[in-house]
Amino acid sequence: MREAIRESRSSLKSLLDKIEASDVSGGLLFEEAVECAVNIILDCKKSNGKLMVIGNGGSAAIASHIATDFWKNAKVKAMAFNDSVHLTCVSNDNGYEQVFEYGVNTFGESEDVLIAISSSGQSPNILRAAQAARDKGIKVITLSGFKQDNMLRALGDVNFYVPASHYGYVEVIHHSICHSFIDITIQQNNKTKNQSSLESEIV
Repeated sequence: MREAIRESRSSLKSLLDKIEASDVSGGLLFEEAVECAVNIILDCKKSNGKLMVIGNGGSAAIASHIATDFWKNAKVKAMAFNDSVHLTCVSNDNGYEQVFEYGVNTFGESEDVLIAISSSGQSPNILRAAQAARDKGIKVITLSGFKQDNMLRALGDVNFYVPASHYGYVEVIHHSICHSFIDITIQQNNKTKNQSSLESEIV
């Protein structure tokens, strides 16, 4: 058992260094990609936009957690389309493949940002929502795993890919990436606030 535990820990640690990031032009260093994602989020906040965060299953739990942390701690308006009434109503009337696309089309505006989380990167409802966001001029940040050529990686302005086919590993690393977005956003908010205070004192 302990050998299995060591292997699990070692695999998780190594995957953190193997995250692949990209934008529409090609590959990015992880730090560049996080900076780009945070700048997209900060621009969204400045424009009084909101984050829409989507995912299925474990990724839905990440979406809810991250949306809450963004509006509570980073002071960025955020929402996740995971309310049970929303899910059952839209999927019953329109089909589950449209459950997030419907929300994006209803609530999404050009100044908003969609964070799309899918371990496989192949979930039809996530893909449809990401495409709907792009069609509306909404910036898209994607987090995916499993196959390197998964379809979600081609739909983001910034993309984060975890090269693993184990749900647990992919979900844990996706969660950590999302927390890096939040932590850096909070730091930048504080930096801006401190700079504004300093400028006020000088005046």
